[in-house]
Amino acid sequence: MFKKFFTYSVFLVIFLSIVGSILFGSLLRHHYMGGESVQSLQNIAVFFAEIPSKAKDIINYRSFNLNKLTPLTKHKDKIRFEQFIPNKRNALLVLPRYDHSLSRSVVDVVDLNNFEVIHTYKHNIPEMNAKIQNTEEFPELKISYSPIRFRYFHPLILKDGSLIGINDGPSYKIDFCSNLKWINDEERFHHSQNIDHEGNIWVGGSMNPVSKYVKKYSLKDYQDNSIIKINVDGKILYNKSITEILIKNNIVSDNFALNSYLTEEKDPIHLNDIEPALSDTEYWKQGDVFISLRNQSSIVHYRPSTNKVINYITGPFARQHDVDIISDKEISIFNNNNFVVDNEHSEVVIYNFETDEFRKLFNDQLQKNNFKTESEGLSHIFNDGALMVEEQNHGRILLFNNNGEKEWEFVNKDKNGDIGIVSWSRIIEDKLFIEKFKSLVESRKCTN
Repeated sequence: MFKKFFTYSVFLVIFLSIVGSILFGSLLRHHYMGGESVQSLQNIAVFFAEIPSKAKDIINYRSFNLNKLTPLTKHKDKIRFEQFIPNKRNALLVLPRYDHSLSRSVVDVVDLNNFEVIHTYKHNIPEMNAKIQNTEEFPELKISYSPIRFRYFHPLILKDGSLIGINDGPSYKIDFCSNLKWINDEERFHHSQNIDHEGNIWVGGSMNPVSKYVKKYSLKDYQDNSIIKINVDGKILYNKSITEILIKNNIVSDNFALNSYLTEEKDPIHLNDIEPALSDTEYWKQGDVFISLRNQSSIVHYRPSTNKVINYITGPFARQHDVDIISDKEISIFNNNNFVVDNEHSEVVIYNFETDEFRKLFNDQLQKNNFKTESEGLSHIFNDGALMVEEQNHGRILLFNNNGEKEWEFVNKDKNGDIGIVSWSRIIEDKLFIEKFKSLVESRKCTN
């Protein structure tokens, strides 16, 4: 019986199957190790290898379009908005969020007196993409920057109601009615943007061509993060490599990039925030910037006018995201808290330059509310001492009053109950700005 089964044809099929499995596995290994010599065959192998997971995703996310951002699940049992302590606040929340029912991102401006959306920005993304000429810098426009994947990162609203945005891609400006005004595709702009004392904007960048130290070692795909200053017309005024800053200031050796090349997907820096100093104090000067480097778990106090690092701050925080100046001697640090142990919740850490000490803000409350975002996220301390925190990975925002009591909780649920990510919200407390913006809302004549 066995001899009848084990014929030459069966043997040949088994042999070829074994050889094929070995070749298939070799192609996949070559692909995931970064090899490019047989790219077309690699793509075929990856396509077949991903069929089971794609089929599962199609079922889970009820969509054949797997480029779409996937719904979040951690807070699926919570309602969209819940107020625990009534408290009218004369402030605006600029809320960039993904809406799964629309299959795209929008920016809502929310009145914190009543948590009503008073205006929404939602520009024509394909129209903007069609104007991008630097296709070498942005080769995957139809995928990475398509409307179904596009995100508004840390949008900045100007006094005339226009909005300057970034999306780990070009920088752009749209007017109050979401019409595109300009686009800058010279560099890849990412993470955050903040206005300085001169009205210019500091924003994260990725240098291309790379800086001299990275070029020296010919490091392919190295993420040469830089700090960029642009004006409100989108013109680049300043662009400095962080790798170069660290080397020039003897923070790291001049072969730092080479030694760090294989770590963090060739991203040993990972800039995620630049906070400009708006005035002089005993501990910094107007024009200084505080730079958050996630993969160094450090905050760099840097003086662009002299190319000097004034302070290199490390402490009880790991892979942080967001740094804010909160007084004339303190900064706040949003600690993602990605240590190997004791990392169950994210934190807000305050550093005092006068005492050289750290303290944690409302830590018990954050633990109690199971607050944890492994990446991204931010915090904002209001003028009255209240604290807002954004749990970006799970689409949630919390506000605690200055006594640490929870005022409200927002989960970014759409009309179907699907939860989308939020992408670096912003609080506006300037009374004159708020008054002018609300007058724009009342008199708006937008047709889109």
